[in-house]
Amino acid sequence: MTKEELYKELSYVNHSRENRKKYALLVISNPDLIPKVMDILFQVNDKTSCRAAWLLEFVARENLDSILPYLDEFTKNMHTVHLDPAVRPIAKICEYLIEAYYHRDINHTKDYLKPAHKEKIIELSFDYMITNQKVAAKAYSMHSLYLLGKEYDWIHPELAMILERDFNSGTAAFKARARHLLKKLKK
Repeated sequence: MTKEELYKELSYVNHSRENRKKYALLVISNPDLIPKVMDILFQVNDKTSCRAAWLLEFVARENLDSILPYLDEFTKNMHTVHLDPAVRPIAKICEYLIEAYYHRDINHTKDYLKPAHKEKIIELSFDYMITNQKVAAKAYSMHSLYLLGKEYDWIHPELAMILERDFNSGTAAFKARARHLLKKLKK
């Protein structure tokens, strides 16, 4: 499938779980499509990039290992994504990567995710926390930062400061997640 054919096919991708899973399985079974999905994802001013983001998130959810060879490309360009429907999947993919990296079980993410990748995820996660993002992107980012803070000792104090500062103005969902993390951070 060419990039142009994939671009057309993405017009059929919608938010339904069955639909995203169907296309994710297509990409997982044809890993040569992943760079094409990323090319479309990083056409950040095109609304089709949002569909590529949804698809890549589902690919990562179903088979995180399939995107690992493309971490350099992903982390290099993820900060360019700005359309709201694409920001949430980027934050979720970062969370998947960080959760896998810090999971006690042996997995390939530990081999692929390098300090430079983690630093870019830290930067993006803090950007999502301090800018006007929807609550889901902030929730995924705060969880990623919490886990990263176990390795990078400067993160937890910064994260706690942001959570406390934004607590009163946050949504109910933000407050619930922030309250939970603040309890963990104060232990």
